[in-house]
This record gives sequence, structure tokens and C-alpha cells, in this order.
Amino acid sequence: MKALIALLSVLLVAPAFADAPEHPAAVHRYLIERTFPQGALDGLDAAGKSRINSTNAEFGVRWVTSYANADKTRTFCIYEGPTEAAIREAANANGIPVDSVTEVPVTLSPE
Repeated sequence: MKALIALLSVLLVAPAFADAPEHPAAVHRYLIERTFPQGALDGLDAAGKSRINSTNAEFGVRWVTSYANADKTRTFCIYEGPTEAAIREAANANGIPVDSVTEVPVTLSPE
């Protein structure tokens, strides 16, 4: 009976550790401010966004959403990634400017 209980314990607990990474990468949220020349964002289409997302993935970075001012010369983007350096490296690889990167770990809700 003790052997059966020990075997069941191993079988039930082992799957929980089988797929778990040794050191899971922490995901951080960042606000990226960018300045673009007038008209630079006018040609951003689905294919361009797909290329950006593919390049970002190489750095463990994910584009969450972006906001632009009325003339589309300034953007405020929310990204997730492991580090500020990874955010900057992905932007550099994409040829996208970065004015500033601010980690924003706290969510404040109006409710």
C-alpha cells in the first residue's frame, strides 16, 4: 500500500514539473515614446506590422498597442518584454526610433 501511494505521488506531481522552465523569463510592460517624420506612419500596413511583430519575437518582445497624436508624428506604445535593452534592440532591428522607454509595472484603474 505504501508503495502504491508513493508511486501515485510521483505520477501526480511529476507532470507539474515536466514542462516548467528552470528559470521562467519575467515579462515587463513598457511605455515607448517615439517621434517620426511627417507621413512615416502612413504606409504602415498589415505586412509591415507582421514584419515588426516577427522581428520583435526574436527578442522576446511583444507589441501590445500604440497611440498616435493627430498628425502621426508621435507615438506612445505599450510593449511587453524581458528587459528595456530587449525593447531597444528590437526597435533598432526594426529601424524604429525610440525617444524614451519607461517601465510601467503598475496598472491604475478608474474604477
